[in-house]
Amino acid sequence: MRCPFCSNPSNRVLDKRTVSGTGEIRRRRVCLHCQGRFTTYERLSNLQFLVFKRSGHKEPYNRDKLKNGIVKALEKRPESQNLDELVSKLERKIWKKGISEVNSQYIGKVVLSELKKIDSVAYLRFASVYRHFENPKDFAKELESMN
Repeated sequence: MRCPFCSNPSNRVLDKRTVSGTGEIRRRRVCLHCQGRFTTYERLSNLQFLVFKRSGHKEPYNRDKLKNGIVKALEKRPESQNLDELVSKLERKIWKKGISEVNSQYIGKVVLSELKKIDSVAYLRFASVYRHFENPKDFAKELESMN
């Protein structure tokens, strides 16, 4: 780990804590050269599986794609939960399945189930893309199923 201020590789950990909800480890560090203090986060990175797309092709799982979809759904909405915490929660649900390949529809269902609990407008936005809404009747039908 290099210091972000002077790029020196020598540093010491001052404090180490687990971040509640995400399972990440937060480390507070001090550079032994310039005495600059900085924080690093350690996250499990073994989420390496393939995603089967609707088109039939496979692609490696990408955390950023999942996060960007959720960001678009929550755009201009009051966020009640940390976005990284939410993505980590979704990843844990997907990872619990214990398989090396997962269907994109399954990922969509997991996201919808969480968004439904958090924000109904974000849920509808995500559902409109995920379920390919084509007209206002599709929105009305989804609204009825929510009640």
